[in-house]
Amino acid sequence: MVSKALPFTKEKISEIIAQYPTPFHLYDEKGIRENACRLKEAFGILEGFQEFFAVKALPNPYIMKVLKEEGFGADCSSLPELLLAEKTGVVGESIMFSSNDTPAEEFRKAKELGAIINLDDISHIKFLEDEAGLPELVCCRYNPGPLKEGNAIIGTPEEAKYGFTREQLFEGYRYMRDKGVKRFGLHTMVASNELNPQYFVETAKLLFELIADISRELGIRFEFVNLGGGIGIPYRPEQEPVPYDVIARGVREEYAKIIEANGLAPLRIYLECGRVITGPYGYLITTVRHLKHIYKDYVGTDASMANLMRPGIYGAYHHITVLGKENEQPRFKYDVTGSLCENNDKFAIDRMLPEVKRGDVLVIHDTGAHGYAMGFNYNGKLRSAEILLRPDSSFVQIRRAETVDDYFATLDMDGLNSFS
Repeated sequence: MVSKALPFTKEKISEIIAQYPTPFHLYDEKGIRENACRLKEAFGILEGFQEFFAVKALPNPYIMKVLKEEGFGADCSSLPELLLAEKTGVVGESIMFSSNDTPAEEFRKAKELGAIINLDDISHIKFLEDEAGLPELVCCRYNPGPLKEGNAIIGTPEEAKYGFTREQLFEGYRYMRDKGVKRFGLHTMVASNELNPQYFVETAKLLFELIADISRELGIRFEFVNLGGGIGIPYRPEQEPVPYDVIARGVREEYAKIIEANGLAPLRIYLECGRVITGPYGYLITTVRHLKHIYKDYVGTDASMANLMRPGIYGAYHHITVLGKENEQPRFKYDVTGSLCENNDKFAIDRMLPEVKRGDVLVIHDTGAHGYAMGFNYNGKLRSAEILLRPDSSFVQIRRAETVDDYFATLDMDGLNSFS
């Protein structure tokens, strides 16, 4: 089981709320840094290991700066994410640019920054060549199709829109070799929130064998393999964290059996994790606004799916603590909801909690990845602030809450007067 103990007190949250009203996302910097160190220590046994933080999970430059200080690069998938990396001081081959259906301007910006460009489709080779020119180093994303199972979040590889087939990889690398590309990488991403460590070892084995086959046939040498991300977190208290060291040792064994045995070393090992890096260290703090008793008992909060989409669209579990009532028995069954005009705007269904009263503060756990990042403005809901809890227990606002003026900023309200 994993502990759902909080890294802050009710008094600290009250202090923050006095300055920044709920709802807001709160991130534990100390927890993020300590986790980053554990990951580096475990995977440090692998050749040239590098983690590229998946910016999509938590696109905030303060978090990116923290992770840069811990030695992480940035996995980017759009122009704004590339610009965030640049503004944070992450440039060159510390950026992995993995996109799909990619516009020319994003390829040009990635090349300008010296990022590693990871192509999603064989047609993108010629598109990149025409629009920006082929760089010296190119990576391609592999879709293993029926050779690998996916999961409910990312889908099965055969149904996924991502990546090259095996045959397309041989064709693509041959073309780039003949066009003068000198340096090569290989990438895949076939799981999301996967808790079985053996899954990642098997993925590494699949990629190592493919690298051996391509190298043998085409006479090219790969500099790195990116195993993707997808390492899951224990959202439920009864689940266990994924042991980093088990993955790392398993990958190291397959590396020796395949890469070293075929004379293909050194081959650097990369990851692009997001969820496991920041997910457990984020919390959505929300205040109970109303209680409703009809056919079920409802706890209405001042947050909504606009702040945390995962429970509504995936049916995902997020643990909930009633702040100050951690030691009380969960004797009452509630649906915990937001105020959107959608019936799936629920953080929990039939959740057993201590008795909840108006004004109670709820802590929704594990929102440090794909929480704020997936927010939206349906029903005119304004996106919340992001607060960073520092290791010395001080706190800083790292993104302010949206205002109504922000919501209207892209509308030509002055033009409305002359519109008929």
